[in-house]
Amino acid sequence: MTITLLHTAEAHRATFDALRDRIAPEARLRHVVRPAWLDRAQKGDPTLEADLAGIMGRATGPVICTCTTLGPMAEGLGALRVDWPMMQHAAALGGPVMLAWCLASTAEPSVALLDRALAATGSPQKVLPLPLVQYWPLFEAGEGDAFAAVIAGEVRQAIAAHPEALGVILAQVSMASAAPLLSDLGIPVLASPELALRAALAATET
Repeated sequence: MTITLLHTAEAHRATFDALRDRIAPEARLRHVVRPAWLDRAQKGDPTLEADLAGIMGRATGPVICTCTTLGPMAEGLGALRVDWPMMQHAAALGGPVMLAWCLASTAEPSVALLDRALAATGSPQKVLPLPLVQYWPLFEAGEGDAFAAVIAGEVRQAIAAHPEALGVILAQVSMASAAPLLSDLGIPVLASPELALRAALAATET
């Protein structure tokens, strides 16, 4: 069985291949990379859903949508949203959580998904928003190290100002590289790729 991943950035292919090699080298991944999907989603292209459905219809196993903006549409077609397992982990922390994002169009779906996860626990908690949209051009320019560094720096400052937070959520796959830079923060820093891949791997075993 093959896990299909729907990406809007080529950089995510390497992220998930490296994860696969580390945690499940026998797993087969099929990457579908369509950078134009993000722009089409942001513009509300009415033909996008049919394109997604066509590709998903050819999948032979679980499908993960790694684009947060596309997430609600892809979920409606049966895909696993890359950030859903992460949001479930965040909700289980049982207290205030900080939600950081770097792309404006991901804010609404990320907040809504976290609210859903929190509601499912029966004890919704405070969400501390941390928009970092000014740094998105670094990712677009391929400046991955600089992108991770500025995110980590901003998160440190924000947590210093909000010590009540029990965890940090890095909303987008593109932000996951900042997590290792925050390993000494003293609270969980949640990134979506590994949690989503493990969830899809578990689905292939059922």
